[in-house]
Amino acid sequence: MAFRLNGANVYLGDAPDTRLSEALRGSLSATGTKIGCDAGDCGACTVLIDGAQACACLTPIGQVEGREIITVEGLAQDALGSALQKAFHAHGAAQCGICTPGMLMAGYDLLKRSPQPNEAETQDALGGVLCRCTGYLKIVEAVRDAHLFIEPAPIAPAASTASVGARMTRLDGEPKVAGTEVYGADAAPVDALWLRAVRSPHPRARFALGDLDAFVASHPGLVRIFTAKDVPGENSFGIYPHLKDQPVFSTGETRYRGECVLAIVGEKDAVEAIRLDEFPIAWEALPPMVGVKAALGESAFTLHDFAPDNVLTRGRVERGDVEAGFAQAAHLATGSFETGFVEHAYIEPEAGYARRVDDTIEVFACTQAPYMDRDEVARVLGLKLDDVRIIPSACGGGFGGKLDVSLQPMLAVAAWVLDRPVRCVFGRIESMISSTKRHPSSIEARAACDADGRLVAFAMEGDFDTGAYSSWGPTVAGRVPVHATGPYKVPNVCNLSRAVYTNGPPAGAFRGFGVPQAAIAQESLFDDLATAAGLDRLEFRLINAIRAGDTTPTGQVLLASAGLAECLEKLKPHWQALLADAAAFNASEGRTRRGVGIGCMWYGIGNTGMSNPSTMRITLDTMGQLTFWNGAVDIGQGSTTVLTQIAADALGLPVEAFTLVIGDTYLTFDAGKTSASRQTFVSGRASEAAAAALRSEILRLTNAGPSATLTLAGTQLLVEENGVIARIDLAALPAKADGIVLEGIGSFDPPTVPLDEKGQGIPYATYGFAAQIASLDVDLDLGTVKLNRIVAAHDVGRAINPMLVEGQIHGGIAQGIGLALLEEYLPGRTENLHDYLIPTAGDVPPIDIILVEDAEPLGPSGAKGIGEPALVPTAPAILGAIRHATGVTPRQVPVLPHRLWELLRAKDIGDTDMGDKDIGEETQP
Repeated sequence: MAFRLNGANVYLGDAPDTRLSEALRGSLSATGTKIGCDAGDCGACTVLIDGAQACACLTPIGQVEGREIITVEGLAQDALGSALQKAFHAHGAAQCGICTPGMLMAGYDLLKRSPQPNEAETQDALGGVLCRCTGYLKIVEAVRDAHLFIEPAPIAPAASTASVGARMTRLDGEPKVAGTEVYGADAAPVDALWLRAVRSPHPRARFALGDLDAFVASHPGLVRIFTAKDVPGENSFGIYPHLKDQPVFSTGETRYRGECVLAIVGEKDAVEAIRLDEFPIAWEALPPMVGVKAALGESAFTLHDFAPDNVLTRGRVERGDVEAGFAQAAHLATGSFETGFVEHAYIEPEAGYARRVDDTIEVFACTQAPYMDRDEVARVLGLKLDDVRIIPSACGGGFGGKLDVSLQPMLAVAAWVLDRPVRCVFGRIESMISSTKRHPSSIEARAACDADGRLVAFAMEGDFDTGAYSSWGPTVAGRVPVHATGPYKVPNVCNLSRAVYTNGPPAGAFRGFGVPQAAIAQESLFDDLATAAGLDRLEFRLINAIRAGDTTPTGQVLLASAGLAECLEKLKPHWQALLADAAAFNASEGRTRRGVGIGCMWYGIGNTGMSNPSTMRITLDTMGQLTFWNGAVDIGQGSTTVLTQIAADALGLPVEAFTLVIGDTYLTFDAGKTSASRQTFVSGRASEAAAAALRSEILRLTNAGPSATLTLAGTQLLVEENGVIARIDLAALPAKADGIVLEGIGSFDPPTVPLDEKGQGIPYATYGFAAQIASLDVDLDLGTVKLNRIVAAHDVGRAINPMLVEGQIHGGIAQGIGLALLEEYLPGRTENLHDYLIPTAGDVPPIDIILVEDAEPLGPSGAKGIGEPALVPTAPAILGAIRHATGVTPRQVPVLPHRLWELLRAKDIGDTDMGDKDIGEETQP
């Protein structure tokens, strides 16, 4: 098979029905083309065939004989393609980067036809490629601005001497746009065997295995089948030390659809050729417990012996006298709210390899938590921690779903026992059936205010479906009661939560740890109270906004950096303009009605009332190499860049001077997991401390003061103060075995106090705050929703890199749109990216971002976090806008068209005012 690839003739001996994506990546080592679904749903594998974009995963190589194929690796050969790559990098359009090759190829196809496309053309051209990180807006901007980057390159403005606050491009951005970044599926030893997991097709089942040795012997190319008896150490894993309840390989009875029973290892073709119906395993399906009502009901059986009532854990926050508060209130609002499983839908399925190195094991895989992976693998193999090395690959999206181990333990077992490298790449369906989800919730809540609209009481009881295994269930149950009142002053509170075992998929961490579910309930009730009190919805929130000096429901006094009130003040003109626009729009007759909603949030940064440390190291060696040993993995949010910006300013040398080592557990200190919006705050503070320690050592050697400036020139380190220059010859300093002559190590663990039995304490050292407005149109006949605009005001403490902060807000809002309107994971039904819908480029409206910088004294340069805060208020704002447009109050998400249609029919919208006389207007006091 002959064709041209990126301008060169290539020849393949692969079978004609081989997928082009597989041939490119396997036979031709063109791994820039990514595989996210193998079904034409995600577009990550988009290439150009004879100048037109196509999904390589749907194209057999028999159809490309004699044709011209361009992949991301070939873009730089063309001035327009190179310009597009530069535009992506300059705009921060690549976050995790896994969709970037597909986006680039789709954009390049468009630019060849229309060099300066409009927004609609661009959205249409990119519509076949899914992104889970960016919210698409910066991608659209990059494609539309690509013509500006055609040589000669635009003249860049003079660089600021300060790194913090600069709109700096990603330090890991160029490999992402070039297609050279190495993800979990992109690399493995050439002699690696292939591992394939066999998983339960039932939510609950018994199983019996036949003669596995005979099966292996009868199938050439198979090497071994691994089951629970082959695990050298403990056949279990889990997030919490006392809750290692999930098996590597199930024994006897499975508890959810997708649970791993065994692993087949051998040559790839032989392993993949096995049909499951020929495999020696007999299944006996058993009645499952589906949902928390079933698990808590009279006929429920016990899923785990240590939780006889199926309650994994409980959470509580209690302050004041909540019943007395309700009794004295002027206005009361109550409601029941439901949310379902939500899939992370990262475009990179889980992938990696493991290999034994003498008496140690090495695992290369996509992960959000390399040190947690190390601990899990050591436990499963029965090894010491120092005998396990985790090398994180580039991570193609995570959002909490790659905090739990997935393929790491079984890869490690196979590689350890066989003393052969073993690799594994999940398919899309396997990724979706086996991975954790956002917790479904059933929430009953009450809220009350006085005649002036001031909140006096709030109570919530929330049940969260944690699925078959604990995962992050305790974190969700503990975090939700703390946040359930929202970012407001409420003197009387009683918030209760339960994480409940069911036969659903394990529910874990997903961007917010339960806070988005709670915010939907609480913000809806506050809209009720605002209406009852005759207050504008924004004014109601402003009256009740928590401020510095106020006390939270856990008894914590906020000492600083509580910027919600400022966020709301900044939103006021946008709010008034959008309300006026809605009123004007709704003045005319028609089936479409416009609404405007508002949602607020707060989010505790880091672990809840628990130690949350990070340690960083920065060194100089005899050759003048400045190295930042950074254990915080970047999953697309930008920590690699942000932490280096912080370190650069604290040290006094430019970002460009640093060489980076990221994530490797043999080379870096533990920086903690990449979750809970903690890396900028916690690891940023540790990075600042490490840089300050190194700077202090340099100044000590030269007897210089704090105002001295540093310059690194080869092996010479120049220290200038008051016009006097002192030189440090790094090559002449005494060196360690690795050549390091100077180093700084910094650690930070946010000060918290564990919650007591009533939930009193200091759960977080700082909080992010935000308020968002959504404007949308509802088709009353179809129940469909079209978003017009979102305005987001976020208190980030300090924006270390505003461009990256904007990207995080865009991406969080896109996921919030999915939570509100689109995404519903149904085991056995929506296990691919065709049936499970996430927002596309056409689903995300224009977003206006207002950054509020209410500095956090504990944070590096005053910074906090933005990852989770970006998502939390979006769904409440959308639901409020639907209510404003239609007069109905959705209390189940996602608000799919048929659900909204049913609500509208139930309300009997036949009369022209739809039963709501102030539609499109805001009730004034």
